Amino acid sequence: MQLEPSFPEIRDTVQKLCSQFPSEYWRSLDAQRQYPGEFVKELTDSGFLSVLIPERYGGSGLGLSAANAILEEIQRSGCNGGACHAQMYTMGTLLRHGNESQKERYLPAIAAGKLRLQAFGVTEPGSGTDTTRIRTKAERQGDKYIINGQKVFISRAEHSDLLILLVRTTPREKVANHTGGMSVLIVDIREAMGNGLSIKPINTMMNHASTELFFDNLEVPVENLIGAEGRGFRYILDGMNAERILIASECVGDARWFINKASEYASGREVFGRPIGQNQGIQFPIARAWAQTEAAALMVDKATALFEAQRPCGTEANTAKMLASEASWFAGDTCVQTFGGYGFATEYDIERKFRETRLYRVAPISTNLVLSHIGTHVLKMPKSF
Repeated sequence: MQLEPSFPEIRDTVQKLCSQFPSEYWRSLDAQRQYPGEFVKELTDSGFLSVLIPERYGGSGLGLSAANAILEEIQRSGCNGGACHAQMYTMGTLLRHGNESQKERYLPAIAAGKLRLQAFGVTEPGSGTDTTRIRTKAERQGDKYIINGQKVFISRAEHSDLLILLVRTTPREKVANHTGGMSVLIVDIREAMGNGLSIKPINTMMNHASTELFFDNLEVPVENLIGAEGRGFRYILDGMNAERILIASECVGDARWFINKASEYASGREVFGRPIGQNQGIQFPIARAWAQTEAAALMVDKATALFEAQRPCGTEANTAKMLASEASWFAGDTCVQTFGGYGFATEYDIERKFRETRLYRVAPISTNLVLSHIGTHVLKMPKSF
């Protein structure tokens, strides 16, 4: 059992880096809905965003547990790793299923900060989380794929050079298994913009750089196909599992930030002549938030260990994301309640972090779908859809 925080040196370095980007930096960006370019550059230059890239391609060659530690500390420091976490989880698809030519072409440049891989194109307006019903199609014509369709809620596409894109290369009605007939392509956004790809920003309640993508006869070289045609759904599962585990780590970091804020404030704030933290109505919810967070962190560790061992981890990754997102939401709600009216004031950053962490009860997979997965795949009950 792990009793001490993993990667203490990495965590310490991340904390020092984050201290260069205080609350005022994030508040300003949030108010103007701007991308934290300086923060992402500093993370890139420090090698944190290439932690999963093997050393022979210029990365650190560490496992997902190291990436967890980085993102948890970013959130725990009051910053927002959502601006760059995709560069870590999209690596699962490219690292495990890309060919050597693709790795040589992209990974060294990503590790050096010359390329950004920040966008993962899966969700569509008509399919939602039923990925098997995506309709964006890619038709092969000679040495190119011609892509037509639409994606929605694709984060950071305006700030990325590359996009990992899931498309249908065989219609759903023509495959025996609905997860078949999908393929994964690497799209160079720089070349695609204005040549078949257009990007429309979507304003959301948090500053998450969300967009809608439109494909109109976009040409992508066949050499950009990851793995075998028609097997893309299986390939992106690696990216999805990594995504859920990493986001769970972020939620643990958020929860710990809220808990620290709430407990410190409760110990110092006096009402009716005594610290409010002396009152069980304040103290007990904060203590419960701590207990929930520590339990979620253990599930994150379990899912990570399975992922790093390349063993099936879908159930554990989903469960970790669900438990951690619920822990961070409860910790955030408790923090707001502890601060009272001040919890809604922007200068305390609680409302910003509260909005940011709320996202993860919906994305990248909703709580109800996680429960459905557990009910049918683990507990073997009848499927509801």
